[in-house]
Amino acid sequence: MNLLWMIFVGFVAGLLAKAITPGTKKEPSGCLWTTLLGIAGSIVVGSLMDLLGIQGSGGTIATIFGATIGAVGLILLARKFWK
Repeated sequence: MNLLWMIFVGFVAGLLAKAITPGTKKEPSGCLWTTLLGIAGSIVVGSLMDLLGIQGSGGTIATIFGATIGAVGLILLARKFWK
């Protein structure tokens, strides 16, 4: 169940991140890419919170919000390489 939850949160976070920073047609897109981007964003933000000693028990909305921030950051970082 935990894996399914991570995929769901990643998908939602990826959709929100792509809506915030839509990009160009040259950039990769699609359902799988969006989900992976959200999951990666969640991992980045979760790891950063662990390093800072912040407890991550904010619930579903906080988890999606954090994963979205991480995914947006990854999109902006990756755009440096896509150009």
